[in-house]
Amino acid sequence: MTKDKELIELLKKKILILDGAMGTMIQRENLNEKDFRGKKFAKNKTNLIGNNDILNITNKEIIYKIHTSYLESGADILETNTFNSTIISQKDYSCENYSYELNYEGGVIARKAVDDYLKKNPEEKKFVAGVLGPTNRTCSMSPDVNDPGFRNISFDVLLSDYEICVEALVKAKVDMIFIETVFDTLNSKSALMAVKNIERKMNIKIPVMISATITDLSGRTLSGQTVEGFYNSIIHSQPISVGLNCALGPKELEPYLMELNRISDVFISVHPNAGLPNAFGGYDETAESMGKYIQEWCNNNYLNIVGGCCGTTPEHIKQMKNIVENLEPRSVKKLDNINKMKLSGLEAFNI
Repeated sequence: MTKDKELIELLKKKILILDGAMGTMIQRENLNEKDFRGKKFAKNKTNLIGNNDILNITNKEIIYKIHTSYLESGADILETNTFNSTIISQKDYSCENYSYELNYEGGVIARKAVDDYLKKNPEEKKFVAGVLGPTNRTCSMSPDVNDPGFRNISFDVLLSDYEICVEALVKAKVDMIFIETVFDTLNSKSALMAVKNIERKMNIKIPVMISATITDLSGRTLSGQTVEGFYNSIIHSQPISVGLNCALGPKELEPYLMELNRISDVFISVHPNAGLPNAFGGYDETAESMGKYIQEWCNNNYLNIVGGCCGTTPEHIKQMKNIVENLEPRSVKKLDNINKMKLSGLEAFNI
């Protein structure tokens, strides 16, 4: 955890490229149930096909290959394959006892991919971001419309879960923790507290990136917050960057990126889907069509970190790299916050 200053200095000089979708690339491998199970989970009582994170244990070579393909396409920041490696998410597959191992091995594979790449390209700088996904539970909302007070997860349970993930990722030598696809801000706050607890436990400083997802064209997260409401809720944690990803394509995400640019006094990241899902569950934005949006965002000085979410591939990442190569990064704004108290419910309240 010594690269935060190096990363910050680099972000001041250039737009960095985040990698693209892991799930999209795994789907291209046409894996079957046996491929997911491997020898270790041959007798698992639940089907594992679709549990992409389990491949960190059963099929490491495929994950390593995907990471390497993104590095070779120009990615500067590699995300670990740990989006669903929490105990909560792994319960769906009866693999909850493997959360620590999934996070650790996910970190090790990404670290090795980066280190191997840098041996061949020592003049470059690459980073590993340990990913914490949102889980499939919500701390602040009821899953039962007939019982608004009901919760299927508590803050403390989620906190304990994230602490296991963070510690494993840190021990695997990731460079930062990336709390992404945040649809419930209370979930992300438990992740942020987990990071702080592990910092104290291990006596280290852990750089953090945070990215929310706007779930529909209302411009709000699933838990109902506006972009500024979300920003006010988490900015006290002093992240390296705050960003937006998933759910929407670049066209639909653009107005919320503009809003984030208006309010943010930290670096901004964005990694949209390759468009909205079509009738067949696919994504229609090509590398070239997405590139037009990236070019415009660069021209408008919106970007510090850019990459791809669902449906994107190394081809998309290579196109983004070619576009931003010699363009100036977004200048971090120095906002007048000294005499302002920034609060938030579903919307921002600045006094």
